[in-house]
Amino acid sequence: MSDSATNQTYQVLARKYRPSTFEDMIGQDAMVTTLKNAFETGRIAHAFMLTGVRGIGKTTTARLLARALNYQTDAIDSPSVDLATPGRHCEAIMASTHMDVLEMDAASRTGVDNMRELLDGVRYAPADARYKVYIIDEVHMLSAGAFNALLKTLEEPPDHAKFIFATTEIRKVPITVLSRCQRFDLRRVEGDVLAQHLKGIAGQEGIAVSDDGLSLIARAAEGSVRDGLSLLDQAIVQSGLSGDEVTAEQVRTMLGLADRVRLIDLFEHAMSGDAKAALNAMRAQYDDGAAPDVVMGDLLDICHEVSRAQTLGSDAAFDFAPDQVERLRHLGERFSTGQLTRAWQILMGSHAEVRQAPVPLAAAEMALLKLSLAGQMPPPELAAQIIREAQKMESEGGAGLPTLTPPSDAPTAPLNDDPAPASTQPSASGSTTQTAQAVAMTPPKPVTPAAPTMRLDSFKTYVEQIDDLRLRSDLERYVSVVSFTEGQAEIHITEPRHNALVGRMVRSLQELTGQQWLVSPVDQPGEPPLADQRRSAKAAQMQADRAHPAFDHPLLKGAKLLEIRDRAPNVIAADFKSGENE
Repeated sequence: MSDSATNQTYQVLARKYRPSTFEDMIGQDAMVTTLKNAFETGRIAHAFMLTGVRGIGKTTTARLLARALNYQTDAIDSPSVDLATPGRHCEAIMASTHMDVLEMDAASRTGVDNMRELLDGVRYAPADARYKVYIIDEVHMLSAGAFNALLKTLEEPPDHAKFIFATTEIRKVPITVLSRCQRFDLRRVEGDVLAQHLKGIAGQEGIAVSDDGLSLIARAAEGSVRDGLSLLDQAIVQSGLSGDEVTAEQVRTMLGLADRVRLIDLFEHAMSGDAKAALNAMRAQYDDGAAPDVVMGDLLDICHEVSRAQTLGSDAAFDFAPDQVERLRHLGERFSTGQLTRAWQILMGSHAEVRQAPVPLAAAEMALLKLSLAGQMPPPELAAQIIREAQKMESEGGAGLPTLTPPSDAPTAPLNDDPAPASTQPSASGSTTQTAQAVAMTPPKPVTPAAPTMRLDSFKTYVEQIDDLRLRSDLERYVSVVSFTEGQAEIHITEPRHNALVGRMVRSLQELTGQQWLVSPVDQPGEPPLADQRRSAKAAQMQADRAHPAFDHPLLKGAKLLEIRDRAPNVIAADFKSGENE
């Protein structure tokens, strides 16, 4: 047979190994059990809704379900999920050629006319099979009119008709349709289960693929069996004509992935603030074929796994090699929760930037510089404590910072009264700890408070002294005061987007009073903002004024109130009284 004939008859693995029975399906045990019990008890629904990610087996399941509903052999003449022995109608149904099983792709036939055409024959009994089965794929693509045309039939279906719907977007299906169907959510196949399935298929094909390579394919498939088989098809070609084993390195190159060990190294370099090592590692992986956006996505995975290792401890399960798991746990002990969440935010934003950048490698390197800069800073937990204590000491006229102890989950070593210099202090967390110690131990510059120019006894008095009209307006509208005393204040910002008011308020108070103020934002609100207080006072005054007996005078009936003004002093009466005294 010629090569061209061989190529024409070749069938891709995704079609060749499509499940022919429910037992062949992997990872869907719950659905199979439910259907088996329903068939055995005769409680068979008239409509089924299959939902799940692409390539999980929705269309295959629909055809298997159509086979099960119309299963008929010489020994069995009733619906059955045991399809080991092919029945009378099985081959035609799986080939989509059976006259009583009608399939429609809603993605290409979305209109109401298409639906009416399909349902025209629903009132007629099946020609050969037990049930007339309607399979509608991607049902969420139907128009509103098509759904309405379908709805009437679903409300009162004939006994001989069954409907099977498949969709990847279950939220787009009207609830009126969904509520009339028995719903099955096809689960993503777990990585180890899919890898074992792929290994069996590779064995049947006579192709050797390394276990690590199969694991990489299973991860890249993201729970989709069809995607996994398509990637396996592509990986088999990597072996060429020699028949050698397909290695993990070949699969990694095919997928544009970076080595996990090198990814962990890259993550550790950046988190430790070593920008030079991080850029060199990124460039090396790029030269080996790793795509920058894929590397950024993999770094997100590493950050997530390290956070899981830190939070769950020994209870965490990983899809990594044992030595790699040990490194993840070590990194989880080394970096604090605040550092990891900060890294996650940086990587999330950078991942989108790298995908959209005209030069992805440049964007990835700039993202690593940003992450390395964050790695040189103290942990957020410790930095917040340093700032609070610094403000407190400066407000009290202190000459230095107190000894700070990091939070329990921070990786830094306790700070002593007489520590070694930051450059030589041993630390389990590298430059991050050293930076935190340097910040905490370096005495602040001498502060010579300016002579107080004003004493502020209340928040209202302070706001009235502000010349910046925009700042005054923002303070009046968005600041709820909890306490306000000389040198310190506790406030609640009513709208988070105005959190910068804290810093603006600190600078303004220092300019007015000549001393450093400690302004602490709190979660619980205090008294209403000044603007709300004015509105409330005006409304109360208006209500009190309207209660005056003058408003009940008959002559004012039907009159429209334009304005209420405070009465001016009675100058004439005062002068008259003064004349009498003379």
